[in-house]
Amino acid sequence: MGKKDKVDKEHKGGRIKSFFNEFKTFAVKGNMLDMAVGMIVGGAFTALVTSIVTHIATPLIGILIGVDFSEWNITLPHLYGNAEPGTLAIGRFLNSVISFVVVAFVVFLFVKALNTFNNKKEDEPPPPPKKSPEELLLTEIRDLLKGMDK
Repeated sequence: MGKKDKVDKEHKGGRIKSFFNEFKTFAVKGNMLDMAVGMIVGGAFTALVTSIVTHIATPLIGILIGVDFSEWNITLPHLYGNAEPGTLAIGRFLNSVISFVVVAFVVFLFVKALNTFNNKKEDEPPPPPKKSPEELLLTEIRDLLKGMDK
């Protein structure tokens, strides 16, 4: 093994070690736990929204429009000797679109609330710093001197 091969191998090993050290630092931070909790809550929220859309919103929209589109399908012709024709589930797609709109709206409201909270926090001016004993003494001397001039 030549000297160049040995140097290249050590350099690559250093990069890999650095990569895993960086990953370890990332994984150990609290952000990873926050992200995992967010994923779990997001999964539960998605199931909830899907249920609301499938069982409540779609039937209500169907009643208002007068059509139940949850079962809308377009049957494709037999192609190339397939036993079963393909179908395009338009109703399921519309349910997915409604789910997306509901999730996007809820996320929008959540982000808007967070931004409002953060803006209120930033709008409050910080309290004025406390004066040091020297400043208090100098202010008192200044006021006394002003009183002597009169």
